[in-house]
Amino acid sequence: MSGKIVVGLDIGTTKICAVVGEVRPEGVEIIGMGSHPSEGLRKGVVINIDNTVNSIKEAVEEAETMAGCEITAAYTGIAGGHIKGFNFPGVIGLKEKEVTKKDIERVIEAASAVAIPMDREVIHTLVQEFIVDEQDGILDPLGMSGTRLEAKVHIVTGSVTSAQNIIKCANRAGLDVCDIILQPLASSEAVLSKEERNLGTAIIDFGGGTTDMVVFSRGSIKHTSVLALGGDNLTYDISVGLKTPQIEAEKIKIKYGCALSSLIGKDDKIEVPGVGGRKPRTLSRQILGEIIEPRVEEIFSLVYRELEHSGFENKITSGVVITGGSAELRGVPELAEQIFNTPARVGYPQGITGLVEVVNQPMYATAVGLVIYGAKANKKNQKFRIRDANIFNRVMGRMKKWFKDIV
Repeated sequence: MSGKIVVGLDIGTTKICAVVGEVRPEGVEIIGMGSHPSEGLRKGVVINIDNTVNSIKEAVEEAETMAGCEITAAYTGIAGGHIKGFNFPGVIGLKEKEVTKKDIERVIEAASAVAIPMDREVIHTLVQEFIVDEQDGILDPLGMSGTRLEAKVHIVTGSVTSAQNIIKCANRAGLDVCDIILQPLASSEAVLSKEERNLGTAIIDFGGGTTDMVVFSRGSIKHTSVLALGGDNLTYDISVGLKTPQIEAEKIKIKYGCALSSLIGKDDKIEVPGVGGRKPRTLSRQILGEIIEPRVEEIFSLVYRELEHSGFENKITSGVVITGGSAELRGVPELAEQIFNTPARVGYPQGITGLVEVVNQPMYATAVGLVIYGAKANKKNQKFRIRDANIFNRVMGRMKKWFKDIV
């Protein structure tokens, strides 16, 4: 292997996935992937360390076997209802009448100087744009003349303990954590084009435990939000509605599920296993659609309400991109178009080579995005382990400076 190896570790509610990529001059080549059911998380948050560690080990071992290399470090995603995003401005005067690197650092620091509760920490500081005097929309103001420099930044915060638990799980599985990245931000690296980022797009990561949204416009992030509802809620509804075990409900959802009842044939039938040894029943597939559609509609409606509240609903000119495992349900993009009143598509990993067919599913978008993110990261060789709270605090302090611009 001639290139640098980068690993993306997606610690999700329903599955844990490790994707191995080799960074080459022409781009990222996927050389391995491993996946294992996740048994220690709920709604994106670790609730059982040992189960999560075991699942990580299984996924990593499978990825190592396929890639033919040893995995010692990974870029890891974070999600959950504890994630919050805010927009803040900052302004400074230019002493030298010309923007320097130090001025850029100062104005970002000024924009980031906000009061954050003790139990929360900054995960990302993402620059949206700079303004030199009255000229806005500037992505790189270095060397420009002026007397006043402004910066607009998007700050993503999360629970300190949730981030710490993710890092602990990776460490106990024998992995160093290179970086922690917001999962929908990672997914955007894999499924969005440059044109979509510039025109304006909402990427919706429709996962098992959470549904995450990131809004892009003019090449930068404008808004982030996390909804603690996802595909697991659909599985539970099916289990209750069809009176079948949740394991069977998940299989039925994957094989026969449809988010739009109008797409289901009137004569379509499904076989539903019984509970406690009872005989299986044959039911109309329309019944399944009538269970799934209201829940997906509720989830998308709540996401759209958040989009309206953010004030960016008119900025998503190129439409909505839906990714994540639950995006594979038939009818999801059609229902999204109805609710968001804009074009919608399912986001598949793109811009990669190698084992494309292995990871060419929305459920692997986050893991592939983590690899792409890692390949682009400036701190490629940065590794750390969490041994105690003081080290953790120092790491989180460094993380504030790691993410200055998504462009």
